[in-house]
Amino acid sequence: MGKIFIIIGKSATGKDTLYKRLLEWSDLELKTVVMYTTRPIRMGEIEGVEYHFVDEKTLGELKADRKVIEHRFYHTTQGVWHYFTVNDGQITLDKNNYLMIGTLETYEQIREYFGKEKVEPIYLEVEADIRLLRSIGREQKQEQPKYAEICRRYLADEEDFSEENLQKAGITKRYHNIDIEECLHQVTQDIKKLTVNKSHPML
Repeated sequence: MGKIFIIIGKSATGKDTLYKRLLEWSDLELKTVVMYTTRPIRMGEIEGVEYHFVDEKTLGELKADRKVIEHRFYHTTQGVWHYFTVNDGQITLDKNNYLMIGTLETYEQIREYFGKEKVEPIYLEVEADIRLLRSIGREQKQEQPKYAEICRRYLADEEDFSEENLQKAGITKRYHNIDIEECLHQVTQDIKKLTVNKSHPML
């Protein structure tokens, strides 16, 4: 039986970079799951790669068909943005292991849907000042930088990833992502242990 590994962490902790690097390790044989969102596509993103970009009408239709596995939304400075995972045939745990990116809420809902033994968190941590500098640098590359959204996201992360919420989710294992190579090494070793010997939890 396969597992779903979900990379989680506050904004600018390097989730996207770690995700891409892990997929380059062919011996891990991790499959991807493309999530859905109603937020606008960003410069450099590709439909069907980072996300499936849809509108709220499509979300409503998928919910009506009971195909939404997990769903969360955020009140941003640009409006309400929805993020969700769909039971669209991408996940077949009897054949494969999967790698996803999400929030703490994503992890909890997917764990509830598939079962605790099938879902593993990869929680990344980075100091607050480094995260803010990374966020600003990323936003500067956009055609129309939205710095107010960076501030909103930072404050929301402090609440969403509070120690209380992490404890409730049962997350104790943390990966400090300052040196991506060291972080990558630690994560790959733990994934190998879990996919070969499932008696070693990452929690």
